[in-house]
Amino acid sequence: METCTKVTKEWLNTQEYREKNFAREKLVINPAKACQPLGALLCALGIEASLPFVHGSQGCAAYFRSTLSRHYREPVAAVSDSMTEDSAVFGGQSNLIEGLKNANALYSPKVIAMFTSCMAEVIGDDINAYLGNAKEQEAIPKDLPVALANTPSFKGSHITGYDTMLKGLIECLAVPRQEGKINDRLYVVPGFDTYTANLREYKRLLKVMEAPFTLLPDQSDVLDAPNLGTYELYPGGTPITEMNEALNAGSFLFAQTYSTPTTRKYLAGKEVPVEVISMPIGIGGTDKFIEAVAKFTGKEVQKEITIERGRSIDAMTDAHQYIHGKKFALFGDPDVLMGVVSFLLEMGGEPVHIVCTNSTPLFKKAMESMLEASPYGQGATLYAGKDLWHLRSLLVTEPVDMLIGDSHGKWAARDANIPLVRIGFPITDRVNLHRYPIIGYSGVINMITMIVNTFLEEVDRNSPEAYFEMMR
Repeated sequence: METCTKVTKEWLNTQEYREKNFAREKLVINPAKACQPLGALLCALGIEASLPFVHGSQGCAAYFRSTLSRHYREPVAAVSDSMTEDSAVFGGQSNLIEGLKNANALYSPKVIAMFTSCMAEVIGDDINAYLGNAKEQEAIPKDLPVALANTPSFKGSHITGYDTMLKGLIECLAVPRQEGKINDRLYVVPGFDTYTANLREYKRLLKVMEAPFTLLPDQSDVLDAPNLGTYELYPGGTPITEMNEALNAGSFLFAQTYSTPTTRKYLAGKEVPVEVISMPIGIGGTDKFIEAVAKFTGKEVQKEITIERGRSIDAMTDAHQYIHGKKFALFGDPDVLMGVVSFLLEMGGEPVHIVCTNSTPLFKKAMESMLEASPYGQGATLYAGKDLWHLRSLLVTEPVDMLIGDSHGKWAARDANIPLVRIGFPITDRVNLHRYPIIGYSGVINMITMIVNTFLEEVDRNSPEAYFEMMR
């Protein structure tokens, strides 16, 4: 039996198996994505006194909450109307109405953010009609805002659900745009971003640049609350008053391209000015963010920002020799991959394997264009729609020096005997990484620190006595 297992393991590492693995068409093994409702839940948590409401089974709600809780190591508040087999046959209206009544009575939210799971979508529940009936029956007050999002788990991914929920929240809470009431605020949308430190870094940079802004949504205090001895159900979020004025924004700035297309289209249809940039990771990405904010404010870039930029470039200069020429494999969401690959190219790193399960044609075109434009991207291949079992075959047949991705990559990294630097979502086997920004100029320094120190730790761990030195 041991001999058979050994032979099988060895075969899994061969080019022959890689070809069979990549011939798969219907079977997906460990995709690098989650389902839509999880993204909707994250988005809903970022609004002041918002209660996420899952129209679906209790087990689905538990999965979404536990996944976020394991990443943030924080409690995640959400309710469900607990659809069961009866609901699958007769529809979920009675569950929804009773659930809304109980949720409002127990938790007194300022807004309920309702989204669906597979069961409700498969049977075709009309949540808009059900909501109308709930208010007619006085299960909840008629003036209680309830944002709706259809988020079937069997299509799209977590970033799709985030986008759909964000559009639903703006539709529900924002008053119509009126030319005489346009405000001077820049509404900054971070996109599906699970780094609370990133959200705080956006706010810090915007304050330094003296920009009147609203971060929408803002989960930073909700999912990284201080421990003061008492539990607060609604510790932060984008203020409802600023949500009300969202369509009267001076402009919207989207800091991710591929997680927000539905919301951007909706805003453009309401004649709201919209600008979209890549996630501000690396020097080039952060420069574009700073330039966009400076253009909105009409002010010169502050000296403090210029000094921060210079400090990050100094850090790059100090450490470039440890990354230059190294080969990398990466997996994750489109926006994060665009940013991290861009950063590696700036450092002279060489991406080789890039796996994006929830890729889109626009992302594929943009990534391949960026790789083609850099001398360090010539050996890279984007594997759109592939999963982590495909990635394992790539790592064992075409080795690289490091894997970058979330905690799910640790098995492939171990099989390939290479280090894993954890960037992305979820990160469940390391602590506090979401408290270190990867965006902005400080994010440049943090990523250099993570990647280079991981390489140096490997050097020390494997060095013979004669080369075990203080200086690296």
